[in-house]
Amino acid sequence: MAEKVAIITDTNSGITNELADKLDIFILPMPFIINGVSYFEGLNFTKEQFYEEMRKDSDISTSQPSPGSVIELWENVLKDYDTIVHIPMSSGLSSSCDVAKMLSDDFEGKVQVVDNKRISITQKQSVFDAIKLRDMGLSAVEIKNKLEETAYDASIYIAVDTLKYLKKGGRVTPAGAAIGSVLNLKPVLQIQGSKLDAFSKTRGMKMAEKKLIEAIKKDLTERFKDYDNMCVAVAYSGDESIGEYWKAKVQENFPDFDIDCDPLSLSVVCHTGEGALGIGCYVKL
Repeated sequence: MAEKVAIITDTNSGITNELADKLDIFILPMPFIINGVSYFEGLNFTKEQFYEEMRKDSDISTSQPSPGSVIELWENVLKDYDTIVHIPMSSGLSSSCDVAKMLSDDFEGKVQVVDNKRISITQKQSVFDAIKLRDMGLSAVEIKNKLEETAYDASIYIAVDTLKYLKKGGRVTPAGAAIGSVLNLKPVLQIQGSKLDAFSKTRGMKMAEKKLIEAIKKDLTERFKDYDNMCVAVAYSGDESIGEYWKAKVQENFPDFDIDCDPLSLSVVCHTGEGALGIGCYVKL
């Protein structure tokens, strides 16, 4: 008899509790800290409250799920399932993946932790791929191996409207942030694999939007030219109107694609600030 496989991801995938229920998967909420108090996305803090605190210049930082909360979730899930495929955010962006791998050692192969180098819209696609593979009857080990084999079949670019949070996280020096603010520089960052790297700098968000669209067009025509089943999706931080505007603009530039649009998870917004725009392309299994 085929094993009963559960799929778990974290809120950095952009998957809400409501969508998780529909997909029959489980979500690990990522914690963040505001003025010394821990909160969990989707559980005890709304997006509206979060942005209000951000605008008040509250002290906001990210944390990772406690080992105890991860183990508790796994143990509860394994009461009804034989195995788990756990899909956290990329190991290059947080230690939560490495911690999960270490914790899984005590579960005798019942928990397969996938390091597939993704976050946000590309991580979400990994979850959809995992569901498809599970429905095809693959085991947890086979799903993990397939997702890690295809980990690099995706790229994502993010433009930030403020340098404040990159400075706070040590990704931009205070002097660099000061000069950038005066010159209205908007950094465009990329994730090609595990790390978040600088891609380019532009003057103003309009130029940043153009750079994001050009980057994906280049990836589709060069890096992924031999792939079928390519998808393009967008993400954003802040008000829904930002997402609607960005989705429409990208749809106009990629008329052959059905553009998916998600808000960035709050733990990602801790690093990007409000008004960030993301775009990604990825292979759908």
